Amino acid sequence: MDRRFLTVLGVSLVFALVVSAVFYQMSSKAGSAPKQAEASDLKDLVIAVRPLSVGLTVKAADVKVVKVPGQAFPKGAFSKPEDVLDRPVISTILAEEPMTDGRLAQRGSGVGLAPVIPVGMRAVTVRVNDVVGVAGFVLPGMRVDVLITGHPPGNATIVTKTVLQNILVLSAGQTLQTDGAGKPVNAPNVTVLVTPQQAELLTLAGNEGRIQLVLRNGGDQGIEKTEGLSLAALYGSHGKADVNPGSNSEPRPVRRREPVAVAPIALPIPAPPPAPVPDQIITIRGIDKKVETVASKKNSDDTGRNQ
Repeated sequence: MDRRFLTVLGVSLVFALVVSAVFYQMSSKAGSAPKQAEASDLKDLVIAVRPLSVGLTVKAADVKVVKVPGQAFPKGAFSKPEDVLDRPVISTILAEEPMTDGRLAQRGSGVGLAPVIPVGMRAVTVRVNDVVGVAGFVLPGMRVDVLITGHPPGNATIVTKTVLQNILVLSAGQTLQTDGAGKPVNAPNVTVLVTPQQAELLTLAGNEGRIQLVLRNGGDQGIEKTEGLSLAALYGSHGKADVNPGSNSEPRPVRRREPVAVAPIALPIPAPPPAPVPDQIITIRGIDKKVETVASKKNSDDTGRNQ
């Protein structure tokens, strides 16, 4: 019995060892297969070493290459640093952010503000010291309307007219982007993005009148139709000229009235002064009253002269 027991125990141990060895090999192969698959699926990704602002040109010290899984590779990203070097930045890139084609301009498109201008558009600068109201509060990325105030041809009155609406501000002075706090930028000029026809209009308006920028909500894309406002319409009934708002017609001349002859007014003749009251002496004795009239010295003198 002891020999049989030992035989069964020995066979059981051998079987257990064989089964353990088989499971060990299977588990090790299953663990190494995903690691090999992950290592083979990694791709190179070019990312920024430091924050890159608009207008800068990418240099070798600004980028580095990291490994990322293939399914995490961003669309439009680059695997080689040579593909991003010497390309201007047209949208702010943060540190450790992948370099994508949508944030970079084509190599050789210029530096500073030039790469930011889309194809077919133009950038025009407006002097802020000639702009009333929002000077110092215009930030890159804001939307503004452009107003002109001046004298229309053949009209002596002053008219204010909205000439451009919903215009994008590219820069305030030499600043192409605002800071995180959104503080106002004190700049001597503002650069706006316009079409070639709008650039002609804005340049002509600056030479013929006084330009003013009006801030608007960035989400407001509506275009309002305005007729403009003249100086006579501003004062209403107090104005001398009857001109409709926005009208370029000349004011009507003021009609003068002819002088009318006026007859002289006859003044009444004043009445002569009353005669002087003569001097009187009143004597009262008991119940008797006696009144005597005494001629004045002037009357006596006149009587003597007459005699």
